Amino acid sequence: MGEYPTSSTVVTPASTPSASSPPAESEASAEFFTYHALGNDYVVVDPRGSDFTPGPAAVRLLCDRHFGVGADGVLLGPLGTPEAGEPVRLRMFNSDGTECEKSGNGLRMFALHLAETYGEPWSGDEEFPLRTAAGDVPVRILDLASGTVQVGMGRPEFGEPGESLDVGGRRLAVTTVHNGNPHAVVPLTEISAGLARELGPLIAGHTRFPGRTNVQFLAIVDRRTIAIEVYERGAGYTLASGSSACAAAAAAHTLGLTGPDVEVRMPGGRIDVSIAADGSVTMTGTAERISSGRFSPVFRNKLETAR
Repeated sequence: MGEYPTSSTVVTPASTPSASSPPAESEASAEFFTYHALGNDYVVVDPRGSDFTPGPAAVRLLCDRHFGVGADGVLLGPLGTPEAGEPVRLRMFNSDGTECEKSGNGLRMFALHLAETYGEPWSGDEEFPLRTAAGDVPVRILDLASGTVQVGMGRPEFGEPGESLDVGGRRLAVTTVHNGNPHAVVPLTEISAGLARELGPLIAGHTRFPGRTNVQFLAIVDRRTIAIEVYERGAGYTLASGSSACAAAAAAHTLGLTGPDVEVRMPGGRIDVSIAADGSVTMTGTAERISSGRFSPVFRNKLETAR
């Protein structure tokens, strides 16, 4: 697991505040920000710049890549005034409008948003908590310049290892993992985007998972490296997913296929995952701001009236 690269130039840059400076005026008036983490992109709607609270239909419109801003999901927050030492609340939404309990990539993007937009204490190297629908999550900015963020994903729960599942005329061995979100990890000799697009929706909507599940197709590279293809229950095929990377790494370790520290390779990039002796999982990866802006009056009206 090597060093993380420095982030490339953002499309519409916004200045990063120093430890003592307030957010720039342009950022204070921004209604939305866009971020990506290894190609998994989200729109951040910050209530400080907008009183708009997206419902499911508005989320779908925001995420539409032809008629909206375009994203895999929406992060709404911080909810309430962020205070040092107190959990910062946010809500997370999938592109289909459903609410997400916990997104590993989303947490890294939102932590970076706090650091870049609000400055200290969130821009320092001290751990601080984010409050999600799945509970509080500790995060830490390891390197603000490169957008490297560490997230404590907690101790996952496992179903029966290697449970048999009949899907699309194939019998697959599936290990279920819950780390705030439900996951079904499928170890295979070979994986591909085509396979994930074909079998992902069949597994995600299988009767075994009445609430639907995220799916990871897992290939073991060596004891310290795995590769995955991801199909998310609320966003479909995805270039990268932090919670999926953690679920796959935890499943691989539980199955005895890897050690406790692994590099997880995805089409969008890589994440480092470490599993402690007590089973708790820590994820480290990068995120990057792409742009910030305001909605046009016409589009804002569409968002507010979306049903």
